[in-house]
Amino acid sequence: MISFENTEIAFRGKSLKDLKKARWLFRLVSRPSLVKFGKVATNIALRLHLPINGIIKKTIFHQFCGGVSIKDSLEASRKLAEGNVKTILDYSIEGKTSEEDFDATVAEIIATIREAKNNPNIPFAVFKVTGICLFETLKKANDGVDQLSIEDRVLYEKVLERIDRICAESYAAQVPIFIDAEESWIQDSIDTIALTMSRKYNTERAIVYNTLQLYRHDRLAFMKNEIELARKESWFLGLKLVRGAYMEKERNRAREKNYPSPIQPNKAACDADFNAALELAVKNVDVLSICAGTHNEESALRLSELMIKHKIDPSDPRIFFAQLLGMSDHISFNLAESHYQVAKYVPYGPIREVLPYLIRRAEENTSVAGQTGRELSLILKEIHRRKKG
Repeated sequence: MISFENTEIAFRGKSLKDLKKARWLFRLVSRPSLVKFGKVATNIALRLHLPINGIIKKTIFHQFCGGVSIKDSLEASRKLAEGNVKTILDYSIEGKTSEEDFDATVAEIIATIREAKNNPNIPFAVFKVTGICLFETLKKANDGVDQLSIEDRVLYEKVLERIDRICAESYAAQVPIFIDAEESWIQDSIDTIALTMSRKYNTERAIVYNTLQLYRHDRLAFMKNEIELARKESWFLGLKLVRGAYMEKERNRAREKNYPSPIQPNKAACDADFNAALELAVKNVDVLSICAGTHNEESALRLSELMIKHKIDPSDPRIFFAQLLGMSDHISFNLAESHYQVAKYVPYGPIREVLPYLIRRAEENTSVAGQTGRELSLILKEIHRRKKG
C-alpha cells in the first residue's frame, strides 16, 4: 500500500532553503486575516503601479507557478520529471475582454500543445473557455443557442471556431486537451461544446476531456449518461474529475436568485460522489480515460486500490492523477514512486496577469479545512528529518 507519509520522497527535489520558504508561506496563508489583507494590499499596489513584481515572484509565484512563459516553465517541468511527475502547462491569465486578447490566448494554448507534442514530460494541454470568450456569451448560450441574437450568435460562432482550432491542433499532435469546468450557469454551454468536440475528435482515443466538478449533486448522473452515449455512438470519453472551485459563489447566487443550489448538501456527499465516480471510471476504462485531480489522500489511495482490484497497470495512460504545483507533493511524488501516472498543473504567465490565480490559491488554502495544516506539518517533518540526519 502507498504511504503518503514519506516526506523524503515527497520533497526530494526541494532544497532546505526551498522548504523553509514554503514553511514561511504556508504559515502566512494559514491566517485568513493576513490573506484578506494581502489581497486588498496587492490590488491597491497594482492600481498604483507600485513595483511589487519582485516580492511576488520570490514568494507566492515561486511556490505555485512555473514561470512567466512556456520556456521559463520548462525548468520546473524538468525538476518534476526527475521524480517521474509530468507537467500540464496552464496559461493562467484571466479577465480579458477583447477579441484580440482572446485570439492571443488561443495562440498561447496552441503553443503549449506544440511544446507537448515533442516533450514526453508534458502529456496534456488545458484551457478555460472563459479565457477565449466573454463570460456573457456563454451565459446567454446556456439558455439556448437558438435564442441568441444575431450579434451574440456571431460571438458564439467565434467561440466554437476557436475551440475547434485548439482541439484540431490537439488531435493532430495527439496531445489530449482538458476543457476546464466553470460556474453552473455557463457549464451547460461548455458541456455541449465539449460533447461536440468529443464526437469529432475522440474516435480513436480520448483527445478532448471535459471536466466534472463533483461538488455538484448532478454530476455523477451526468457522467453515467456520457459513458452510455460514448458507448452507443462508438467514441471515447475523456473526463477530468475534480471536487470543484466555485462552491461559495454557487451557493450565494442560488440564495440571491432563489433557486435550488446545485451544490452537494455536505462534504461527505461530495466525497461519496467523487469516490463513486472513480469506481465508475475504472469499470469503464475500455471507453473512458480520466484524470483524477485531487488533493484528497483518501481519494488518491482509493483510485490506486481500485486499479489494483481491476488489474489495471499503474502506468496505464488512461488513468492519471493530478495535483497543483506547490501543493500535495506527498501525494504526487509517492504515487509516482509507485509508477502511477502523475502530473502537476504548472500555471504560468506574466506575474501581474496570474495574480488572480495566485490570490485564489491562497484563499483556497485558507478555506479548505486541514489543507494548510497538512502541508505545513509535512514540510516541518521533512525539515526535522534533514536536520536530524
